[in-house]
Amino acid sequence: MVLTSDRCLADFVRADFPILHQTVNGKPLIYFDNAASSQKPEPVLQAWLDYYHRHNANVHRGAHTLSTRATEEFEAARDKVAKFINARSSQEIIYTRNATEAINLVARTWGEANLQEGDEIVLTVMEHHSNIVPWQILAQKTGAVLKFLTPTNLGKLDLGQLQQVLTDRTKLVSVVHVSNVLGCINPVEEITQLAHRAGAKVLIDACQSVPHMPIDVQALDCDWLVASGHKMCAPTGIGFLYGKAEILTEMPPFLGGGEMIAEVYLYHSTYADLPHKFEAGTPAIGEAIALGAAVDYLTKIGMAKIHAYEQELVTYLLAKLQEIPQLTIYGPKEQRAGLVAFNAPPGIHANDLAAFLDQEGIAIRSGHHCTQPLHRHLGVNGSARASLYFYNTQEEIDRFVAVLQDTLALLGKLV
Repeated sequence: MVLTSDRCLADFVRADFPILHQTVNGKPLIYFDNAASSQKPEPVLQAWLDYYHRHNANVHRGAHTLSTRATEEFEAARDKVAKFINARSSQEIIYTRNATEAINLVARTWGEANLQEGDEIVLTVMEHHSNIVPWQILAQKTGAVLKFLTPTNLGKLDLGQLQQVLTDRTKLVSVVHVSNVLGCINPVEEITQLAHRAGAKVLIDACQSVPHMPIDVQALDCDWLVASGHKMCAPTGIGFLYGKAEILTEMPPFLGGGEMIAEVYLYHSTYADLPHKFEAGTPAIGEAIALGAAVDYLTKIGMAKIHAYEQELVTYLLAKLQEIPQLTIYGPKEQRAGLVAFNAPPGIHANDLAAFLDQEGIAIRSGHHCTQPLHRHLGVNGSARASLYFYNTQEEIDRFVAVLQDTLALLGKLV
């Protein structure tokens, strides 16, 4: 893949994604469900397979050649992730199964050790369930209080509202960087500054931003950041937690067992240094190595280039959808990430839209997208969502919109 032409980015990368070159129900596949999970390029698939073909062994402490190779690849991937988000050290990168586990890790360790009755956790109504439920559980255990910011009518966060809810009892602000429904890009750097002035820590759910735009955790100055590999061209079963080293050092372990220990005695144990203190048991070695390959792949393209291309795509998609008068579109009209959630008139369910589109080979998401509180705030049970990645094209958008219009006309006759 050599990016040397004026042609669109997708022209250079689509050949790397074997799954895209198939038909579904007799029609060429159009994959617009990237906010749920991305597809995997050949270099990532090959990295995963190469681990099992050439050096399948457990990592760390093994004296034999295969274990040494596996360990080198496993830790090299951690170094790549650290560089990708500009962490100060690879010790600040903790491998997890996904972002959900990463958030739970923080809640179960730092949260249980530091929050008391009456302390406050500030969230937003637009959070994914994974950034609500762990804090609900923590609040039930500790007596902490949950407070929620609501989006404006334009589908954005109001920093003035944040300033109003922050108090000297606020211990944590945990916020999504990009809403997986509204598509808004939240001002997380400003949010972090306001929270820190109030003495609170900040966790950023970056699942919808790390795959799509440059991320610099040192510039953001967040205390933790989480992401899932499967949304950034890596396999399922691997994600990561970034945390400032001084905070991670103070946090107690999450799980107990092998790998996370220094010394084990019958009645007490001492724990390994970062990052291994939080990585009990045999890890997802092949998946971590493939995550490193995904980082290499995205880095080679360039995250700024990916973001710019996706901005062009979503601007085009949004304009096309706004031409369909029957649709209700959620989120801001500008400065949004590469996804659009919408609903048809009453009587036409989002699930029916998705099913009819699937018959034409078009994959979109329908439902509540793990954001039931947000959909209640919007006054609907769910929505349809088209979400883009750098391998999608304007031509795919044109076909999607045409089929959507035909589907709306057909379903409109049935209600």
